[in-house]
Amino acid sequence: MILQKKLIIPAWILFAASILISCKKTQDSAANASTVDSTIIKQKIEDTTLLISKDFYLWYSQIPTTFNPQNYADPSEIMVALRNYSNEPGYSSPVDKWSFGIKKTDWNQLSGGIGSATNIASSNGDFGLSVFFKVGGDLRVKLVERESPAGLAGIHRGWRITKINGNSDITTSNATFIVNNVYYSNNSTFTFLKPDGSTVDITLSADLYTQQPLYLDTVYNEGSKTIGYMVFNSFLGDTTSIFNNFARVMNYFSAQNVTDLVIDLRYNGGGYVAVQEKLADYLAPTSANGSLMMTETFNDKHQNYNTSLHFNKIGPLNPNHILFIVSQSTASASELLINNLKPYMDVKLIGPYSTAGKPVGFFPISVGDWYVFPISFRSLNSAGTGNYFNGLQIDSPVADGLDKDWGDTSEASLAKAIKYITTGSFGRQLPDTYAQAPSVISGNKILDKPTFKGSVDTRGLQ
Repeated sequence: MILQKKLIIPAWILFAASILISCKKTQDSAANASTVDSTIIKQKIEDTTLLISKDFYLWYSQIPTTFNPQNYADPSEIMVALRNYSNEPGYSSPVDKWSFGIKKTDWNQLSGGIGSATNIASSNGDFGLSVFFKVGGDLRVKLVERESPAGLAGIHRGWRITKINGNSDITTSNATFIVNNVYYSNNSTFTFLKPDGSTVDITLSADLYTQQPLYLDTVYNEGSKTIGYMVFNSFLGDTTSIFNNFARVMNYFSAQNVTDLVIDLRYNGGGYVAVQEKLADYLAPTSANGSLMMTETFNDKHQNYNTSLHFNKIGPLNPNHILFIVSQSTASASELLINNLKPYMDVKLIGPYSTAGKPVGFFPISVGDWYVFPISFRSLNSAGTGNYFNGLQIDSPVADGLDKDWGDTSEASLAKAIKYITTGSFGRQLPDTYAQAPSVISGNKILDKPTFKGSVDTRGLQ
């Protein structure tokens, strides 16, 4: 969904743009002045980044007058620095962890599902491989993009990595080495321990590929229950393809007379608000049709952009329960989906931890050859619930079954979901089924850092 209201471009943006264009013309016509002109362009881009933030940033009034954008290398560094000025009542530290800047070429690849679903710095592609620690010293493949180098090499979720480029120090204390060689390397060799006990060495070369956010959809017949299970990993990508897949899966679930749903968002960092809206329209009960889904509220300079979205129910699916599998990697548009459905149906959350906690969003604003994404709006559901900067809380803790492939009914999280749907109870909680050592938690935070997290409103500034 592209919101119909047109954003009015403030005069200062038009002025800044004219300066940038003028500088570019000067650069083209006078080669000997190229160094001077590139410096001027860089300064204007950085100054404009700050001006945009002082206009659209949700917490713009907290930006100090002494903030100097010239102290930073580029818009990316400026946006990270501005996160420090995002204090919210009831929170002891700044809440913004997401405002960012990115080159337009990189964003066009990421948002269109080209390259990587996880790494916002992968303009040259990557391996399509993501990893987490199961326990200290036990690194597992958590997901593989189907059309990526890793997917084409036959690698699966649950495989254990015992060496990277010959280095067997695969521990939480060496997490930075792992990140560099899994996400930012052009070539890496991995030694895998497969579930059957065999080992294999595979060398991967980074490449571009089309991501497939829908990893798995299937149906389980468990007693009197028919359970539809869907693994959905990103609200970014080719929206036409995503919407076609939604229609296919939901039609399949309806034809199979699915009574209950398990939606697996455990690594889904978010994406387009419009994709969230479409999925919510499929999942919501018929009784919610026409009712308020959510509101978006901007800062006091831009209240005219405030927006309300309503449910437009699609299809006949009316599940008795929806159970979401989540984790600390579940963020933004994923949390938005859950929060928007809660007032209208029985929604349960399971996973090792509460979700990431991002009840705010942004849209791309053009600055030279960059886009900047200052947090610009907050979201509330129909009950007025939002502000969950500490995350959405889980109803029952359970391990992320990193030793199993997608769809394996013995995988810890899926098994617990099925148990609840079939018995009405999560059962007795055993600490060793989900507790992780602090070193594993901190190590996985490092491994999760390259992951995109955002609710993106696609209207932008034209």
